[in-house]
Amino acid sequence: MPSDLLQRPERAAPVASRTAPKRRTRVFALAEARWAAAALVLFLIALPLQLTGAPAWSWGPLYAAAYVTGGWEPAWAGLTALRNKTLDVDLLMIVAAIGAASIGQVMDGALLIVIFATSGALEALATARTQDAVRGLLDLAPTTATRLADDGSEESIATAELVVGDTILVRPGERVGADGRVLEGTSEVDQATITGEPLPVAKETGDEVFAGTLNGTGALRVKVERDASDSVIARIVAMVEEASETKAPTQLFIEKVEQRYSLGMVFATLAVFLVPLAFGADLTASLLRAMTFMIVASPCAVVLATMPPLLSAIANAGRHGVLVKSAVVMERLGQGDAVALDKTGTLTEGTPRVTDIRPLGGSGLDQDTLMALAAAAEHPSEHPLARAVVDAARTRGLTIADTQHFTSTPGVGVTATVDGHTVAVGAPARLLDGNDDTDSARAAEAAADLEDGGRTAVLVLRDGVPVGMLGIADRLRPDAAATVAALTTLTGSTPVLVTGDNPRAAARLAAEVGITGDGVHAGLLPEDKVEAVRRLEARGRKVLVIGDGVNDAPALAAAHTGIAMGRAGSDLALETADAVIVRDELATVPTVIALSRAARRLVVQNLVIATVFVSGLVIWDLAGHLPLPLGVLGHEGSTVIVGLNGLRLLRDAAWNRATKDLR
Repeated sequence: MPSDLLQRPERAAPVASRTAPKRRTRVFALAEARWAAAALVLFLIALPLQLTGAPAWSWGPLYAAAYVTGGWEPAWAGLTALRNKTLDVDLLMIVAAIGAASIGQVMDGALLIVIFATSGALEALATARTQDAVRGLLDLAPTTATRLADDGSEESIATAELVVGDTILVRPGERVGADGRVLEGTSEVDQATITGEPLPVAKETGDEVFAGTLNGTGALRVKVERDASDSVIARIVAMVEEASETKAPTQLFIEKVEQRYSLGMVFATLAVFLVPLAFGADLTASLLRAMTFMIVASPCAVVLATMPPLLSAIANAGRHGVLVKSAVVMERLGQGDAVALDKTGTLTEGTPRVTDIRPLGGSGLDQDTLMALAAAAEHPSEHPLARAVVDAARTRGLTIADTQHFTSTPGVGVTATVDGHTVAVGAPARLLDGNDDTDSARAAEAAADLEDGGRTAVLVLRDGVPVGMLGIADRLRPDAAATVAALTTLTGSTPVLVTGDNPRAAARLAAEVGITGDGVHAGLLPEDKVEAVRRLEARGRKVLVIGDGVNDAPALAAAHTGIAMGRAGSDLALETADAVIVRDELATVPTVIALSRAARRLVVQNLVIATVFVSGLVIWDLAGHLPLPLGVLGHEGSTVIVGLNGLRLLRDAAWNRATKDLR
């Protein structure tokens, strides 16, 4: 292999990012957002004019314009649904707004239009951002690759033109252009985007590599084994899109009965108007009775029975670092009865750290001296393990000596001269290279002990003699075990672990947090995680998936509800998930589930209140004579009561109560 290919690259630039470049649709690029903004501006201009007693001609046209700008799209959607013999909430809200205006409540109707238009704009924005993230994922795979001809010449071509059997050259710091197998070379490849593994994986002849993963310091010759359209990264895109499109449309509880109720109300109103007329009743009296009936029987209180508790719960969760993307999601969070957890970046912090410092007997070194020696040798390196060693030395306040003659060998480790000694730090198996002397045997035993505990063993040699061993692992989140226990209590079943990491590391971590036996699924690719979720769903379970990486996105999309860890989460995971833990506090997951269940209990309370009011007013209107003002008062009163009841979840006490109930 040409020597120039093996030179250490300069510090990686943006190409080293683990996540896809952001492609974000601007808010006002969406027509729904522009119309909603126009309606809001018109409303905010008209409202103070009306409240300050300005003449109706000054604010009336503004309200009318707000009705048109904010209402024409939902009205059109409602009429389209009506042509398909479906009566949906879009048309109902428009009719309710017009009805409010017809009895003089112009401001109330305009407010309803503005709220509804804003809700539609937010939904459109969420959809657009998800599509942005899916398209941006494709940027993880490079657009060009270096193809090698039979005579050894190089040619830069588009990765889409690569075919099975081609040989490509992947230089240090480049992304792999296609799924394939290493023909020649040794390197370490960061494949966190595919498997979620926290550390780069050593690759040598015969090993498989994936498109979009980041090559380390060595050069690789790779034989292409899959077309670009069939690569793992392309399949992730396809799975996310498919899961998003085929996931059953969700509705709030009240929306499930909305169509029948609304249809029944329309027919009942016509009957209240026409039947008395058929028996000779006065036209004006019949119209007034029918109008009163329509007002008192309208679903405003019933609709408000649902939204305030859920929106209050969303606001409360947001204040405590949990972004819930819609009322539907808040309702669904409390329905989950099975949980699937990712490992790296979810149960763990996603950053390798030194966990063990073991000077070998006879070396004459203590822990600080060993750490300072290893950190000095590793300091010029860009490898994640090297950064972990250097960070550990700095945390302990150690002085890192200058080095000379630094070299790095992919898959083996680094060598440098420190204070006149030749120091090597790297993989024990490679550095010991079959030596069977006493020091090497002691080092091999220490390495095996660390690896059995799920740590990555790093050997330190001084002048060719083993002097110590470091253990490096991805650190468990402090609240991981408590969160697993709380989720077990809430759902009635122990969560399962789904990870792309190796089985030994997965089993060790699972045991620490209380997941054992059949609940551990390791070595999974993205499609395997989706399959694990679907197996749970096939048993009738409603699965909540918690993850953070690109490789978790298909499972997040396929699950009943998906939650992404926000701080380290990839763009795709954050956009695909239904909720985001913004502050990376895993313990908030069971609390927000408990809050969702509290919101659902309030919804039931409100429905009972609304039903009692509506039934009483309807019976009064049909059996006797309900004055229109009294009907409006009773209707609005019930709406206010259920609204205020729902707002109880805005208080911090509601979050604290949900947290306390888990203990």
